[in-house]
Amino acid sequence: MRPGVLWLLAGLSLTFAGCAVTPPDSNEPPPLSEASFNARILELESALTQQCNASSVLQERQVSQQQVLTADVREVGSLLRHLRNDVASLEARSEEPVIIREECAVASETDGKTLLGRSEWVGMPSIGTYLKARVDSGANTSSLSASDITRFERDGENWVRFKLALNDSDVVVDRVRDEWIEAPIIRRVRIVQASGEESRPVISLLMTLGPIRETVEFTLNDRTHLDYPVLLGRRFMMDIATIDVSETYLHERPEFPGGEPAEHAAADEESDLDDTEE
Repeated sequence: MRPGVLWLLAGLSLTFAGCAVTPPDSNEPPPLSEASFNARILELESALTQQCNASSVLQERQVSQQQVLTADVREVGSLLRHLRNDVASLEARSEEPVIIREECAVASETDGKTLLGRSEWVGMPSIGTYLKARVDSGANTSSLSASDITRFERDGENWVRFKLALNDSDVVVDRVRDEWIEAPIIRRVRIVQASGEESRPVISLLMTLGPIRETVEFTLNDRTHLDYPVLLGRRFMMDIATIDVSETYLHERPEFPGGEPAEHAAADEESDLDDTEE
């Protein structure tokens, strides 16, 4: 056979052989080895464990929050039950008869009360002086002798400025005679007299009388035509004092800087007159 023919047959054989062989797909991953497979399994197992742990922590947090909310709900329920009981108690009390203290105290009027004479020494700590006072259960309110009464405003509230209205014979710590005194106005009262009506300011001052130390409401008006610069009415005496009109100065005069000693009060007490108060 000719050499040319042999070469032709060899070429055809190679061509047919090339068509029968399929080259490998370059996009497919290479086959995993056993070591790579085990490593991948361990990675997946670790990721799954972390997810499970995170889910467990979240579940525990939700359980804790639920327990807190449950406790809060129980506490609110307990408070509501107590509130209902208080409301029921108040409603029951509102149906009870109201007891007036004045009516109940008639049988034992002097029990626990301080006995006062018709005239007593009183102390005014905020002013710094002692003054003579007439104790009169016939008067409703207490009053303090005042002059140059001037109303003004302070911080949006009504105040009053005044001086003590005193006669030369009135016993007082001398340095306070011309001092200005300021106090807030508690209220005003209308006074009806034969000469007409007038409105007087009412102030609140700390006052001492023997063992008594009370804040007393005083109306301010000029009392220089009377013998006592202070009048104590029944509002002051209510529940704390009672009066024996046959006695005078049952309690020692208080002492203040610049004033006379208490033992010198007897000489000042002898000059009293049995005046008639308004």
